[in-house]
Amino acid sequence: MNDALGEPQSVLVLGGTSEIALETVKALPRARIRRVVLAGRPSPARDEAVAALTGVGIAGVTAVDFDAKDTGAHAELINSIFDAGDIDITLLAFGILGNQDDAEADPDHAIDVATTNYTGAVSVGLRVAQRLKTQGHGSLVVFSSVAGDRARRSNYVYGSTKAGLDAFAQGLGDALHGSGAHVLVVRPGMVRTKMSAGLKEAPMTTNPDVVAGIVVAALRKGKETVYAPGPLRFVMAALKTLPRPIFRKLPN
Repeated sequence: MNDALGEPQSVLVLGGTSEIALETVKALPRARIRRVVLAGRPSPARDEAVAALTGVGIAGVTAVDFDAKDTGAHAELINSIFDAGDIDITLLAFGILGNQDDAEADPDHAIDVATTNYTGAVSVGLRVAQRLKTQGHGSLVVFSSVAGDRARRSNYVYGSTKAGLDAFAQGLGDALHGSGAHVLVVRPGMVRTKMSAGLKEAPMTTNPDVVAGIVVAALRKGKETVYAPGPLRFVMAALKTLPRPIFRKLPN
């Protein structure tokens, strides 16, 4: 439960190697945190994430096994984490970009992206929401994307999963309204991470620590939706109004 100063003491990261999520944990008041659970598949990257957070003075960092596509294991996992103590902030930060050409050539690749990004998120999102509602407090931060605002030819499989995730998260937030629990939907643009390495940078490309600062500020203000960086809100509003023939001609 948040301490006497209203600061979070416990954080669950679903997608325990997410660079944006890890920077978000670092951006929280470190001295107040007593427990951080990094949920992800076993890997050197997960071990490095535990060491990195511990190394900057964050207490109680542990890792648990989590596979977004193994929905049958999600209930037991989420319950075990919450049974060990309340969770103040849950960061739903996993996902894969996939490859659009591969998805069109092999629908199984598209299904893999959709299962990870959307089905897996719905599975754990609903289970986290149930526990937040029961404990009567806590925030679920869902990392969506501006790619879900309007799907582009170059990444419409990925964009469609983010559109679905975004709609799900908004509805979940409405369902939790009045329960003491809260959902924040974060819509970043392009962020310099391992996922985007090698891709041409889009306008307003930013860094994980910048997104993290925006997320922490939005949580403190009790916001329900935030773009990162903020001006992307206006860019995407304009893009959504473009007629489709004009939108098709924009560079991907």
